[in-house]
Amino acid sequence: MARKFLVSRFALALALSSGLAVAVAPPAMAKKKEAAPAANFSEEFRKAAGPIEKAMTDATGKLPAGAGPADYEAAKAQIDAALGGDGKAAFEAAVPTATTVDDKNALGSMMRNYGILAKDLAFKQKGNALMIESGKIPADKVGAMNFDAGVTAYQLKDWASAGSYLKAAKDAGYQDPNNQLDLILADAYKRSGNTGAVLQLAQDDIAAAKANGTAPAETSLRNALQQTYSAKQLGPSTEYAAMLGQYYPEAWNIAISVVAQIAALPREQDLDLMRLKFLTNSMTEKRDYFTYLEDVDPRAYPGEALKVINDGIAKGKLTATEIAADKSNTSSRVGADKASLPSVEADAMKAGAKVGAVVGAADVFLSYDQPAKAEMLYAKAIGMPGVDADKVALRLGMTQALQGKYADAETNFAKVTGPRVTVAKMWSAYAKSKAAPAAN
Repeated sequence: MARKFLVSRFALALALSSGLAVAVAPPAMAKKKEAAPAANFSEEFRKAAGPIEKAMTDATGKLPAGAGPADYEAAKAQIDAALGGDGKAAFEAAVPTATTVDDKNALGSMMRNYGILAKDLAFKQKGNALMIESGKIPADKVGAMNFDAGVTAYQLKDWASAGSYLKAAKDAGYQDPNNQLDLILADAYKRSGNTGAVLQLAQDDIAAAKANGTAPAETSLRNALQQTYSAKQLGPSTEYAAMLGQYYPEAWNIAISVVAQIAALPREQDLDLMRLKFLTNSMTEKRDYFTYLEDVDPRAYPGEALKVINDGIAKGKLTATEIAADKSNTSSRVGADKASLPSVEADAMKAGAKVGAVVGAADVFLSYDQPAKAEMLYAKAIGMPGVDADKVALRLGMTQALQGKYADAETNFAKVTGPRVTVAKMWSAYAKSKAAPAAN
């Protein structure tokens, strides 16, 4: 199950190899100070890199607008020819001479560009690393440069470096045009086995969204849920599942299924969770219907069981043949059961009615989708001696949510303590989602 609800291995649909554009020319290394007044190039580096700079400038200066692979290949060939047939070797020979920050920035820029022209990601990455190490990248380009280095490291399957560079890009406030930085960063963390960083990244984004009054990113919620689910942490998993359903209603199936699995609720509590799954149109598999039927018990609540059976057949999740016996037995009970409702209500409303009779009547009306009557009875029961206050507060809130009384529902869900808190939090998230749908 866990593997199904994770953020899937997207194609990471950005041009991962595109990075930044090839620069027309590297930083000037001319001896004249007026040409580059702020630069501090070592003499040894000038001698080693001078021919490289000229070859790069001559070749890249001829690249047309919208240059493509063929243009890049031609430029590389020109550079190689100018540098004695092996441009890469000339670059490598210059690396030891790059001792100042300006040396490293200039050589890194040229190596990066050469790597792009040569379609050599590893060489391009050496250039990226030199530029970043130099500390000479303009402040407004630091994020983009680290993103490019992170993406390149990701392509090279250097997951740890990818995580480091991408985190630096994120910390610099950078966001790529395709909004995939967080996705790639989280995946790099996962692939490097740094699950703690995955969770922390998600938690930081969720906290920031809360502080801004915005919906947390679905990716962050799913990543947080994945990590806490894998760690078998019920409380945090319930928190993230509830937020996932609240802000992204199409994910209620995942949210509820995860909570059901990790909580392993007793039948009566699981029934209330399955009721939420049905309400949110999240019954997507045959097993959902069989779980609900097992929880509801057709002998106790035949009307609700018949509703579930008919819905499963109508949606093609159950076949009339496989459920025929259950449907026949359930249908035969409904008539007499519904006919008894007036007397059940009358008995529960008597002044001397016991708490069991009142709650039992409320449960029956809830099962028959009569939330107003159920609410009235649960409200009567809530203060009676011997009442299961958590159960009644939960189901009172459920009846109110079903009627659109979301504020009242949330108030009652907040009263629930003990083992029923898990289900109460999920229902509370539903009420919140209906009361104030989040702007994604």
